[in-house]
Amino acid sequence: MRLAFLADVHSNLEAFSSVKKSLRCEGVDKVIFTGDIVGYAANPNECIEMLKEISDEFIAGNHDWAAAGKTDTSNYNPSAKEAIEWTRNELSEQNRSFLSSLPLNKEIKHCICTHASVTNPEKWNYIVTVSDAADNFKAFSHDLCFIGHTHCPAVFVRANTGKTFSLEPQNTKIKAGFRYIINTGSIGQPRDGIPLASYGIYDMRKNEYRLIRVQYDVARAQKKIIAAGLPEYSATRLEHGK
Repeated sequence: MRLAFLADVHSNLEAFSSVKKSLRCEGVDKVIFTGDIVGYAANPNECIEMLKEISDEFIAGNHDWAAAGKTDTSNYNPSAKEAIEWTRNELSEQNRSFLSSLPLNKEIKHCICTHASVTNPEKWNYIVTVSDAADNFKAFSHDLCFIGHTHCPAVFVRANTGKTFSLEPQNTKIKAGFRYIINTGSIGQPRDGIPLASYGIYDMRKNEYRLIRVQYDVARAQKKIIAAGLPEYSATRLEHGK
């Protein structure tokens, strides 16, 4: 079975549509979404409807719960906060209810999936460093954990010796005796300096994880953000992947 893990679409319909096409080409068996379908860009309802169409499992991101009124936004940066307020006004009642219903984590096969971290997921803490990952490995017993939230692809590994380290987030062989926290990056707003949508595929038969990068119409996404009256920074950052 080949599982696709998607995260952080952030209402970017152009990026999500390109990923949808990529998924068809890859022929995956199941699609798991690990949070933040809305926020920042201009097509929240359209992205939610597409998510319902193509995804088999759904998990809440902080922007999803914020748009549904379930998470406080007082500590959000100005661009993020403005986008949440805009999104709340744009959402249909059905889609607001959908976001509100999303869980914080979910077990799928022998994986656990969450948006930010397994440790206190409702606090939306980031897993950025090896030290962050080491703390989170203590919170679950599964071999694999898939996350999003940072918008940067990453692979953290814990050996059976107890040592935690990181790998380049490209193609990763999943080895017996090791445990993994894998961040698949962002579809709609990558922040690792590469302005391509990213997602991941885990091949259970081959025990391999692969990071996928997908081109999309950045200029069109930017124009929509500006036309909607959303913060200009949310548009300009897309071309730089930051």
